[in-house]
Amino acid sequence: MRALLVALGVVMVLAGAVWTAQGLGYLEGSPMTDQAVWAILGPLVAGLGVALVVVAARRRE
Repeated sequence: MRALLVALGVVMVLAGAVWTAQGLGYLEGSPMTDQAVWAILGPLVAGLGVALVVVAARRRE
């Protein structure tokens, strides 16, 4: 279960990073490019992913 939560957290961090880059206009070619909502949601999702990885790594099984 711990590995699954860590993997989910890593996916959330990566998705949040991509969303942030698209929202800020660094990654082009998407309807998300230069949209402020993705520049805000991206770091939130990435932060939740980091928190999930930390909690899962500290969890005992």
